[in-house]
Amino acid sequence: MAIEVGVILEGKVSGITKFGAFVDLPDNKTGMVHISEVAPTFITEISDYVKVGDAVKVKVLGVNNGKISLSMKQALPKEQQQAKKQQKQQKQPRQAHGGSKERQPYKPAPPVTSPGDYEWQSSRKASPSTFEDMMSRFKQTSEDKMSDLKRGESRGYSRRGNGNGRR
Repeated sequence: MAIEVGVILEGKVSGITKFGAFVDLPDNKTGMVHISEVAPTFITEISDYVKVGDAVKVKVLGVNNGKISLSMKQALPKEQQQAKKQQKQQKQPRQAHGGSKERQPYKPAPPVTSPGDYEWQSSRKASPSTFEDMMSRFKQTSEDKMSDLKRGESRGYSRRGNGNGRR
């Protein structure tokens, strides 16, 4: 039988690596099943699914420069792929944040009906009400920062931070 893309073949696992399994195929050919193509679920340890010497059904995904790319999960019927995926998810339920075993349904935040319903800057004091108040506050803050800078320069610190007082 010719090895072509899309053909499902019977093979025997001849080697296992951390990234996949090598499968002996008919006509003395060998192909590789990547770890992502072994099972319909995410797996971390390939040896949990196949052992050397196991007979497996594989689907040929590609033939490139003599290298044969195979898939075990795509060789399964669609119904069996879905059943195995659901079975695996039931065995290992995902844990939500906080350690609970059941996933909590998504609850959206209550809608904000108008921008005034939410206090955006709760940590700040009440903001000035007029433009003049805002300008005077800005001017005061600016003067405070300038006096801090002048104090630092008079102590011998330069803006470059070399500590020798020279620029």
